[in-house]
Amino acid sequence: MALNTDKNSYTVLFSVIMVSVVGAILAYLATGLKDKITENQRFEKQQNILYAMGVHNNTDESSVNFIPTTEVDQRFGELIKGQYVIQDGEATPQEDAFMIDLKKELDLIKSGKDGKLPLFIGEQEGKTYYIFPMYGKGLWDAIWGYMSVDESLTITGVYFDHKGETPGLGANIKMRFFMDDFIGESIVSDTGYTPIEVVKGNNDPLNSDKSDAQVDALAGATITGNGVSAMIKESIRLYEPYFEKVRSLN
Repeated sequence: MALNTDKNSYTVLFSVIMVSVVGAILAYLATGLKDKITENQRFEKQQNILYAMGVHNNTDESSVNFIPTTEVDQRFGELIKGQYVIQDGEATPQEDAFMIDLKKELDLIKSGKDGKLPLFIGEQEGKTYYIFPMYGKGLWDAIWGYMSVDESLTITGVYFDHKGETPGLGANIKMRFFMDDFIGESIVSDTGYTPIEVVKGNNDPLNSDKSDAQVDALAGATITGNGVSAMIKESIRLYEPYFEKVRSLN
């Protein structure tokens, strides 16, 4: 008997079979590629941390070039002298702290529970760097990044990224002309800790004034810029107890 492909039951059965087959294939691929995916995540986080520290392969004034994946694990091990988690202002060593899911830890903190805040201490050419991760909300979805400060708590570099900001607008938070503006700003002043704000019309488009705790906003990306400001403010608030100890030693 010929199969009636016009019946609704045929459509439903065909859909169920296709979903099952595709699901099985994806599950198989995910399992088979799990180690490779984890390795790529590891390299990407190491690249981002080193980039914020100023370790990269940039060759001009606009490029964003990371240390290659073939070299990043070794460079990370050479330059990052300590990986820690911060709880109640205390730093506890933890291997592979960069693989911590920061969003989950921030959610724990927001709910009143103990959360682990990753921190990395790097050294290069006799200078010490403190690198911490950040996580926030942009216009459409998550934004995140890393900020590096020296012993005086002056910013030595940042790296930002996003999940779904608008190309050519909010997505430009990961462009050199925006990220480099943060270098030289300080997260502390005579009156206390000072989050760096992304400000529209701050009358300093070249960001030559490094004492105002402001960088020029991206055109057409006000909400994303506000998200970056809020992300930095919250991150500095959480790490402030630890940085107080850094200041007391310098």
